[in-house]
Amino acid sequence: MLTATFQSDLSNNGFAVLAAIFSAEHVDSIIQTLEKAFQSDANGSTLRSADGAVYGARNLLQLCPPVATLWMQSPLPTILSDVLGPRFGLVRVLYFDKPPEQSWALPWHKDMAIAVKDNRLASAQFTHPTTKIGVPHVEAPEWLLEMMLTLRLHLDDMTEENGPLKVLPGSHRGDESGNPVSILGCQGDVLIMRPLLSHCSIRSKDGTTRHRRILHCEFSGVEELPDGYSWHDFVQIDSGTMTGKSTASPIR
Repeated sequence: MLTATFQSDLSNNGFAVLAAIFSAEHVDSIIQTLEKAFQSDANGSTLRSADGAVYGARNLLQLCPPVATLWMQSPLPTILSDVLGPRFGLVRVLYFDKPPEQSWALPWHKDMAIAVKDNRLASAQFTHPTTKIGVPHVEAPEWLLEMMLTLRLHLDDMTEENGPLKVLPGSHRGDESGNPVSILGCQGDVLIMRPLLSHCSIRSKDGTTRHRRILHCEFSGVEELPDGYSWHDFVQIDSGTMTGKSTASPIR
């Protein structure tokens, strides 16, 4: 069951931070799994700087299949089930880093794009088709985005030094009048946020030696899309395996 504080934060602010969900040893294991996948990338799914440093990656469900279950740690499966319903699915996984001396920033935005199998179908609901590293994307309608949640697993401490995410509380409900909040925390913390929450990412401070690595997982409580559209991936977790030690199978 969700605590009243968590429910209030997610409903009113559009985000909540859960502390110490993953141990340092668990995070190290996740990092090793990701780095191994990045080394074997043959499809250009990793985003690299001129010196070869990885600062991002897309298509992780294909590039690194273990990410389908890497996020599973109590109480995350239960939270997702409580908020989205028991038939929720994992629909996209991204990776971000701000390597020392290779930082970057993003302006204020909302996460409107979803990955689909075909973005060429006529639709009054899905708009602005794009292709991101070979995967079709479209901008989703608000009703669908309201049935989604994003988990961002912090693989490093989040400080003012290494370019933390900033969010605008309440903006998922259309209220853009709040004051920005920096998401600070420790390695192993998890940020849970609504896609319609306005957020931006600032550059790391000059001279920092800190990385800012994030495993970004998007979930939907809606499996069947209208107008003949279908998710590019919809990885569903068996309802009887909510302990974090389950298997997952892609539903195509």
